[in-house]
Amino acid sequence: MIKEIREDAKQRMQKSFENLEANFAKIRTGRAHPSILDAISVNYYGSEVPISQVANINIEDARTLTVQPWEQNMVSVVEKAIMMSDLGINPVTTGNMMRIPMPPLTEERRRDFTRVARNEAEQARVAIRNIRRDANSDIKALLKDKEITEDESRQGEDQVQKLTDEFIAKVDKILAEKESSLLEI
Repeated sequence: MIKEIREDAKQRMQKSFENLEANFAKIRTGRAHPSILDAISVNYYGSEVPISQVANINIEDARTLTVQPWEQNMVSVVEKAIMMSDLGINPVTTGNMMRIPMPPLTEERRRDFTRVARNEAEQARVAIRNIRRDANSDIKALLKDKEITEDESRQGEDQVQKLTDEFIAKVDKILAEKESSLLEI
């Protein structure tokens, strides 16, 4: 019983951590990376799809992305979607190829992105603590129904706490890495 609760909590905490990693990938550090465009969708024959499904996205150099839509009529649609995004980037179109230079980040923007990263990390910590609370309440329900002993209950809660500490340490580590990459020039 306790093992299933612990495994469920571990899976849910892992999903929260993976969500944090995905959110961190969207915060740009001044370097060109294709994941920056992941959040942008374009209208492709009546349905909204990510840019990566209608174009090749490559890294030309450290500060430039290239986007090449597979269809000529999608060039203007993709260009408009990139300009309308809140990323603060403007593509330069030549024929059916777009070059997207990544502007260097100002000190103020770096601090803003650091604040955003800290907020995302705090939300992940809260999600992990909520999962711990749910697991502990499930263990207490088992104890109340006399399906486990008090010792087993205490042991189960300790295991869930160790799991929580492990995932919060992972969140803190990835936050420190993201902050250092944001603040380096």
